[in-house]
Amino acid sequence: MESKVQGKQADELGNPVRIGLADESDLWSRRDADPHAREELTNRYLAFAKSVAVKYRSQAESLDDLVQVASLGLVNAVNRFDPDRGVPFIAFASPTITGELKRHFRDRTSSMRLPRSLYDRIGQIDIVVSDLTGRLNREPSIPEIAAEMDTGEQEIVEAFEAGHNRHPVSLDQGISPDEDGSGSPAEWLGRDDSSYEIAESRIVLHDAMEDLTDEERLVIRLRFRDELTQSEIAERIGHSQMHVSRMLRRILDRMNERLPAAA
Repeated sequence: MESKVQGKQADELGNPVRIGLADESDLWSRRDADPHAREELTNRYLAFAKSVAVKYRSQAESLDDLVQVASLGLVNAVNRFDPDRGVPFIAFASPTITGELKRHFRDRTSSMRLPRSLYDRIGQIDIVVSDLTGRLNREPSIPEIAAEMDTGEQEIVEAFEAGHNRHPVSLDQGISPDEDGSGSPAEWLGRDDSSYEIAESRIVLHDAMEDLTDEERLVIRLRFRDELTQSEIAERIGHSQMHVSRMLRRILDRMNERLPAAA
């Protein structure tokens, strides 16, 4: 039977337990052995968890549901927090609670179904990122995450990319979040790409130049790519300007004969 005294209550064995008045460092020292200390620590930071949940409030999810999710993240943070590291609990709990909220939205609102194994890996990465963030006081790098999970960096990158690409982008969405739709994919998808014409010309020219000698290819390149004069080309290849002029005319005539068949 539970009996209450000022600032105290009795546990299941009748031992008095101080509630609400204990120093926080004392609560952390008793957390693992005393469920009442763990509960008190959680209660002290419930308001903080709610403040984080409020930031994610939307029409798609009720605030009560988000508070429950944030509270679950808070419980996980209380269970995993190591006070001996000298990091403030809020600095450790914030990414843990935020990660739980993001997982909630990911699992509830994802537009694309991923393999279960990939979902599990994303969840494991979220937990590791929260732990490392608390320990390092910064966002961990991919190599650090991979080392902590004893896995390859490529698997971490794959999970991040899958997480980011689960939600298709609207065709009306601008390239920048600040844009009002101008420059959106809907404005240019389906249009003819001017680069196609260039690509086609390159294919045609490649076929037309197929039977040219190395010297003839050099002359064409110097004249039309490097834009050298006939005199400069003649000096470069060791022939007269007249010889280069005749060579160019002969080459272009041969290429023109092949163009209709290549087009």
